[in-house]
Amino acid sequence: MEERLQKLLSAAGVCSRRRAEEYLAAGRVTVNGAVAGLGDRADPDLDRVEVDGVPLSTPAAHTYILLNKPRGYVTTLSDEKGRKTAADLLGGCPVRVWPVGRLDLDSEGLLLLTDDGELTHRLTHPSHEVEKEYLVWVRGEVPSGAEKLRAMDALEGEAIRRPAVKVIKAEEGGGLLSVVIHEGKNRQVRRMCAAAGLAVTRLKRVREGSLELGGLKPGQWRYLTDGEIGALSC
Repeated sequence: MEERLQKLLSAAGVCSRRRAEEYLAAGRVTVNGAVAGLGDRADPDLDRVEVDGVPLSTPAAHTYILLNKPRGYVTTLSDEKGRKTAADLLGGCPVRVWPVGRLDLDSEGLLLLTDDGELTHRLTHPSHEVEKEYLVWVRGEVPSGAEKLRAMDALEGEAIRRPAVKVIKAEEGGGLLSVVIHEGKNRQVRRMCAAAGLAVTRLKRVREGSLELGGLKPGQWRYLTDGEIGALSC
């Protein structure tokens, strides 16, 4: 059955759908020897699809990894500035996986990595609104800042769903919040807190959808269980 090439590349574990679009735009994908473009389709059972001259092959099984990313690591597989990357922490992983979403350099916590393009698309596409929970250490007036966060339905002119905000600890000059968002925009929680008059001093993602960080130590990773994979795929 014919499928869009972006879907075929992601299903084969070559890259995410978004990166597949870049490969197509750069002329790196061919179908039966002809350079393919955005919007082209192919049948993997009948057509020969190649990326940089290498035939497409679907892995027998996908790989799913949960990493507790420490601060000071970028959420990429390589970095042109020579900074430490999430890939540097995956010693012993025998396959190529990519990060699902991002955690910025100064943030830490739950990071899912996989070679499953379909799951990547489902978890990162805005239409699915997958919940992401963060522990957020802040400076500022916590009670009033939390109320402003709860009422927030736009961020710098872009509509967002109002977050779920719980005050875990409030003390003079700061405190600790639990913040649940649905979009995953660039540095979203930090920008929301700034708009609410709070300065973030530490940010840790502890949950994405049904997947929880648990007791995994910073820098450590593990494979997801079958139950965790099934819950994410629902």
